[in-house]
Formats: sequence, structure tokens, C-alpha cells
Amino acid sequence: MKKAVAFAVLAAMLYALNAPVSKLLLQSVPPTMMAGFLYLGAGLGMALMGLIRAGTKLGQRETRLTKKDLPFTLGMVFLDITAPIFLMIGLRSTSAANASLLNNFEIVATALIALMIFREKIGKRLWTAIALITLSSALLSVEEADSFRFSVGSLFVLAACICWGLENNCTRCLSKSDPLEIVVIKGFGSGIGSVIIGLAVGESLPAWGDLTKILLLGFVAYGLSIYFYVYAQRDLGAAKTSAFYAVSPFIGVLMSFVIFREIPGALFFVALAIMIAGAWLVNRSQKE
Repeated sequence: MKKAVAFAVLAAMLYALNAPVSKLLLQSVPPTMMAGFLYLGAGLGMALMGLIRAGTKLGQRETRLTKKDLPFTLGMVFLDITAPIFLMIGLRSTSAANASLLNNFEIVATALIALMIFREKIGKRLWTAIALITLSSALLSVEEADSFRFSVGSLFVLAACICWGLENNCTRCLSKSDPLEIVVIKGFGSGIGSVIIGLAVGESLPAWGDLTKILLLGFVAYGLSIYFYVYAQRDLGAAKTSAFYAVSPFIGVLMSFVIFREIPGALFFVALAIMIAGAWLVNRSQKE
């Protein structure tokens, strides 16, 4: 169990790089292309790891995906095309700190879907945490406190979280299979799909310098992160793994402050305090 928790936290720390670094690269890269090459970076990096592993005894006991897994595999790929595109569109019109913190809404989406569809148990503390995180996400989605005008960028980030919440549960159904195989399928399937969509809507391919950075970010923030996330899901389940993932947005917020030197308004810090309370309850809920 401790090993699974360590994998979940490590996955969260790696994914925390995504929002602030992607925000920087989006200054010169279209959002759909950005999303596509992030996943291609994950697929290429993990495929290389697979070639290295093939020369050793590591991974020989891993279970391969079968035809029975096809519906969940297709659902995983489709949602992994949709979610990062929503996130990249949202990042273009909201701050990296805001987007990082909003990523905690993925916990809410994952837990509720795990409850309604897969009948995973949710305790009182986790229900309270879900309520706090939802309230914080609503505050972060408001552009101006006095007029309560919703931020379009924040709504796109929330849409990405809902897609990833459903995708987490699809991946949970595949978690007994080889995590490396799962990430390679995610990477190439979702990456190629997003790039095709990007070309269809008229987006241009990234410059070589940007492309290298995107692929490297994709390998670390998506490939390695998902790899450790799947291992964690084997023992913890979808809801609990996403709960430990709560550390990721706060790391992303700190990185955003350092990189962009953003000074959010008072509403952000109110939402931050509520989100911290929700994340604390999420982790406390593991004892229930």
C-alpha cells in the first residue's frame, strides 16, 4: 500500500509540470497541436523504455491487454484526445496558477464517476472534500467577484477535468494490465488523433525547437506520470489514487508564481484556502 501511495504522489509531482510549462509553450504553439505532441512525447518515450525493458527480465510477468479490454481502451484514447485539447484552450485564456488549482476538480469527477458507475465507496470525509473542492472550483471559475461573470478559460479547464475523471475510471479497468503498454497506446492513439484534428482545423505544426520541448514535457508530465498512476490504481482504486493526486495542483501553482510572477486577486486566495482544506480532507479520508 505504501508503494502505491508513493507512486501516486510521484505521478502527481511529474504532472505538476504540465500547466506552467505548457502555458509558456502555448505562446508559439496552437492548442490542439500542443495536446497532440504532448501525448506523442509520452508514447515515444515509453516505447523507448519498452525496448530497453525487452532486453531485460523486467515486465515479463505483466498481463497484456485483450479484446475484452477494447471498449475501455477506445474510451481511454477518445477522452485523452478531448481532455488535453480542452486544457490547452483553457490555458490560453486563464492563468497557469488558476488552471493548476482547477485541476483538483478531476478528483471530484473521478470520485463521483467511480461511485455511480463502478460502485467504489466514498466516506464522509471524502464527500466533504468533494463539496469543498467543488466550491473552490466555482470561485476560481468566476472572472470578477462583483459581477460573477464566468471565465471561459476556467470552464474549458473544468471540462478537461470531467473528461479525465471519466478517463481515470476507464484506465482503472485496465490497471491489471501492463502499465507501459497502456501508456504507449494512450500516447500514440491520443497523440495522432489530436494532431489529425489540429491539421483539419488549420493549425500549423510546431517549430523544431518547440517540438523537442513539447515531446520531452509529454514524456515526463504525461508518460512517466501516467505510468506511475496506473501502478498506483492497482492497489488504491480510481477514487483514492486521484485523491493522492491532489498534491499536483499546489506544486503547479507554486511553479506558476515563480515562472510568470502572477499576482492573483483576493478571490484566488479564498479559493486556495478552501482547496487546501479539501485536499487535506481527501488525504484524511484514506483512513476511513
